Amino acid sequence: MNKVAFSAIFSTLKTMARPGVPIGRNLCAAAASSSNASEKYNFKTLKLTTPTPFVVHVEFNRPDRMNAFNRQLWTEIKDCFEQLHNDPDCRVVVLSGGTSKHFTAGIDLFDMMKLGQELGAIEEVGRRGRLLEGTIKLYQDCISSLEHCYKPVIVAVHSACIGAGLNLITAADIRYCTRDAFFSLKEVDIGLAADVGALQRFPRVVGNQSWVRELSFTARKFASDEASSHGLVSRVFDNREELLKGAMKLAEEIASKSPIAVQGTKKNLVFSADHTVQEGLDHIRGINMLNLQSEDFLNAIMASQSKETPVFAKL
Repeated sequence: MNKVAFSAIFSTLKTMARPGVPIGRNLCAAAASSSNASEKYNFKTLKLTTPTPFVVHVEFNRPDRMNAFNRQLWTEIKDCFEQLHNDPDCRVVVLSGGTSKHFTAGIDLFDMMKLGQELGAIEEVGRRGRLLEGTIKLYQDCISSLEHCYKPVIVAVHSACIGAGLNLITAADIRYCTRDAFFSLKEVDIGLAADVGALQRFPRVVGNQSWVRELSFTARKFASDEASSHGLVSRVFDNREELLKGAMKLAEEIASKSPIAVQGTKKNLVFSADHTVQEGLDHIRGINMLNLQSEDFLNAIMASQSKETPVFAKL
């Protein structure tokens, strides 16, 4: 950018700054270190920590059941991501399988048996259907909570990612896995059609209807190399340690960016996936008519000119 152009932009932006707020790198000096998620959140089936500022690591915490999805895990995932959505100390989420042998073994069949007992206690079919409708909606909302959370979600998959797990990761923004990872859309093998998001998101994620339908109809297992070649995951790592290191490195980079810019980007990406190009353009125009007046925009421009690293206030 030449000096004349920069001077013109600077003069314009200067008029947008709040009275009494210094311009430049110190504009967002109010950005303090983020608090540790382990002190703020108390879930039984999830473990939350803050390994680096503004990065929240969410780990499944049912290693004795290989992170199988029971009702409490479903509910806590939804509660967790709804809370992280509004947490100014969180800018990026890394979701991993914790200490379990597998990322997740899918639906907890013991929990499904409990649901069967509840249904068995209801004689009338319409009322049984109403119970199932509410349960399925809860589980759908759990998966969608990753997509609805404005903070980018990076999933780090090791070993098995079965059924509900595959549904879950299709709602994430970025998917990494280990070389030994394997996947299966398992629902047809237990007499179900997948009903919590994979049939809707999986084809959109990979852009290959034939491959998705093959997997959906057969429930066959596929390995990390096949997942990578079809675009389900964007990187494959040799082991779990390297996987988490790579996911955290990416999360730290994203967390260093303007939260207004990153969250606005995710909002528009999610919106545009289900709308026309023009509707997506209209949507981002509405976002940026406000965001271009933010302190983050000014701060980023000033930092780029001074070759400094910008610091952004909490959002």
